[in-house]
Amino acid sequence: MASADLGAELSCSICLSTYTDPVSLRCGHIFCRDCILSVLDTQEGAGGYSCPECRAEYQERPALEKNRKLSNIVECFLCSHPEPEETQIFCTYCDSPVPATKSCLQCDASFCDKHLSKHSKSAEHVLTEPTVSFEDRKCSVHKEMVKYYCSEDSSVICISCWMAGDHRGHHVELLDVASEKKKETLRSVTETLKSEREETERRVQRLQDHRREEKEKAAGVTERVTDLFRDIREKLDTLERGVLGEISRQEEQMSLSVSDLITQLEKQKDELSRKISSIEEICNVTNPLTVLKKEPESDVIRHRSCDVTSDVRVAGCVDEGIISQMLHRGLLHLSDNLMDLQTKRQLSVMEKADILLDIKTAYNYMIISGDRRSASYTDVYQHRPNGPERFIVRQVLSSCSFSSGRHYWEVDVSAAEKWLIGVAGHSIERKVNGNESFIGFNDKSWGLYFVDKPVTCHNSIHNNIEIRPGSRMQTVGIYLDYEAGRLSFFQLCDPIRHLHTFSATFTEPLYAAFYVYDKTCIKVIK
Repeated sequence: MASADLGAELSCSICLSTYTDPVSLRCGHIFCRDCILSVLDTQEGAGGYSCPECRAEYQERPALEKNRKLSNIVECFLCSHPEPEETQIFCTYCDSPVPATKSCLQCDASFCDKHLSKHSKSAEHVLTEPTVSFEDRKCSVHKEMVKYYCSEDSSVICISCWMAGDHRGHHVELLDVASEKKKETLRSVTETLKSEREETERRVQRLQDHRREEKEKAAGVTERVTDLFRDIREKLDTLERGVLGEISRQEEQMSLSVSDLITQLEKQKDELSRKISSIEEICNVTNPLTVLKKEPESDVIRHRSCDVTSDVRVAGCVDEGIISQMLHRGLLHLSDNLMDLQTKRQLSVMEKADILLDIKTAYNYMIISGDRRSASYTDVYQHRPNGPERFIVRQVLSSCSFSSGRHYWEVDVSAAEKWLIGVAGHSIERKVNGNESFIGFNDKSWGLYFVDKPVTCHNSIHNNIEIRPGSRMQTVGIYLDYEAGRLSFFQLCDPIRHLHTFSATFTEPLYAAFYVYDKTCIKVIK
């Protein structure tokens, strides 16, 4: 009864059989791995997942945790309580079907308890568990019982095969002994496979943990970047309001001045109109004596100059110079504060690596600029000494190497129709004009080249990169994370676009590497 109760407790509620590779959900219910995977697959695309037993709901596909302790209990239970099998083998001599209890290999017959009591007790009549495979138990040549195993030929044999047949003189063991040895070997193989399975499970768990950690990291970085841009927008909005406010202030001040001047000029216009009327009145008099006796006001005929420029100067204007200066100073202040904003949001800024070209490695038909930041091909031999580090192909390395940390540099390729750039280990071949030397064509280097389209290359394995039609690559950014084993290339246009990332285990110092074609100039941006 206790065994039956335990068997019920060890049964999966989906398939109703004893657990196979039991796993549990977060709600605590346990199922066979294949059973619950089938259920979750049917729930795919339904907007959520649920436990088949308690209906606990999950927004994302739930992780399955292996229940190792229960798995061990199930294994022990099955070893001590093997499931009964129906023999379906009946007594040869009963008229109605009666289950057999033994089979005789000599007689090729099976017996119930009644007929077994009358069966021969002779040693030649070997009894076994009920079986129908009599031919498998006898030698096909001598028709004798097979009792031995020939390890040299990996076959079961009879005594005649061993003593006088094809297996004479071979290493032979009793079937039970050979069977136990094979079982021991299989147990050892099983233990090895179990260890490999557990290691595989650990690797899966590590990857799941890595995915979860990276999701959390991405969410954190997204939040910090969002906060940074919100801070920048707030400061830009403040600067915008200040500059627009200054424009409005100047416009209002100018408008008030113009209004005051217009008021004064209107008064002056009225006064002039009055004086004009007085003079016209004198001019309309026909009596000369009267005209000569009337005198106009003393200042009526005084000359007045009308200076429009002077009026505008007095009225003032919107001073674009002051506004531009105010905007410029505000943007400079924002730029100065940008580093503080990034630090506040825990976003570090990576400085460009100071990449200078190493003349000791430069091909002798290559011109290196005075600042050692650009390289171009030439038909004129440069007569540099042929040292061990110099390439005999059109390549040059940087003078600095990277054996740890994170590094970033940019390369201007706008003056090159064809180009090849990347990184190379110190051990790259220098004195061979072939793939052993070319960037990306061996296991010592990684490259990005452009002829008709961008292509990545490492160890002569090439991958095409799709770019936007009509897009011209002018500047390439290169990012190296040595410890993480990552080398990334970016197209620095608007917007910045990731091109490719190599993943590798770097085992030696790496150098920035450049190949120059005809009529090509490549420049490291300072």
